[in-house]
Amino acid sequence: MLSALDGRAVLLERAVASAGISVIYQDPDLSLIYAENLPPHFQPLAAPGGSDADLFGATHGGNLQKLKQQVLETGKPTTTEIEISIDGEMRTFELKIERVGADHTAGILSVISEVTETRHREKVLKSLLRELSHRSKNLLAIIQGIATQTARNTLTLEGFLVKFRGRLQSLSNSQDLITDSSWRGAFLFDLAEKQFAPYWPETAGPLPISGTNVHLTPNAAVHVGLALHELIVNSASYGAIAGSTPAVSLNCREVVSAGRKAIEVSWAETLCDPTEVHEFSENSFGRTVLERVVPTSVSGNAELTLIPGRIEYHLTIPDAEFEILRSPPQRAAMR
Repeated sequence: MLSALDGRAVLLERAVASAGISVIYQDPDLSLIYAENLPPHFQPLAAPGGSDADLFGATHGGNLQKLKQQVLETGKPTTTEIEISIDGEMRTFELKIERVGADHTAGILSVISEVTETRHREKVLKSLLRELSHRSKNLLAIIQGIATQTARNTLTLEGFLVKFRGRLQSLSNSQDLITDSSWRGAFLFDLAEKQFAPYWPETAGPLPISGTNVHLTPNAAVHVGLALHELIVNSASYGAIAGSTPAVSLNCREVVSAGRKAIEVSWAETLCDPTEVHEFSENSFGRTVLERVVPTSVSGNAELTLIPGRIEYHLTIPDAEFEILRSPPQRAAMR
């Protein structure tokens, strides 16, 4: 029987060691009697008769002594955490404290486990959830603005639904790219391809996208996507894409604006009728998006030019809203 019990004790010690769990036992005076499987940092400090201050430092030792004294008096177990700097890194340890024995023979058993990685993951998760909440609120505000402005500039319910659904789908397409990149943003060419896809004729050949394939921030990606949607839908409804051979180009180039590095995203569209002067309604949501909403949201500036037979749009975006990665191909995007 003793042999069997000894074997079980060995197995239990191995299990505790593999789980990274440490055990210390203290007498009613809170002097150290027994310690097992302590991390290397604590092993030289765990001398018999030592105190919590010897193991964990004066500050933590004082707090632990008060807490353990309460457990001795009340018999109610408790849990606490301490942070200790080990080799220049803050490590977090959880202590589960309980009274064992009774009356004057009672002692304190502390089960110690390191929870540094767990607490780090919790902090990262909380940070991600806060960021997700912030981005969700921004996205809802954009959707609310789209709904309000679309309704304000639409005469019929049917017209509102068509325009609102299109703009919502445009926003969804941009958001898909952002989500796929773990919220890092989206490449301009990918964004443009998503926006062109529902409207570009199959017979028209490659998509007319050229220049520098910059990587946009999530904020810039959402708003550039909205601008492209308005230009493409307008062209598909009244302009060049509605014709048999659409003459449209989208180009991105590096520029300097107000002494800072920037990019200029340029849209050029040749209308079927060289004498036509296309008119966005002065109070239309599309024109508001292009001239006010998008440039303001990316801290840039924009110019919409309507001349006989041609539509041009130039959007300048400062370097805070993009980065240039040289690895993506710097060529026109192909369908």
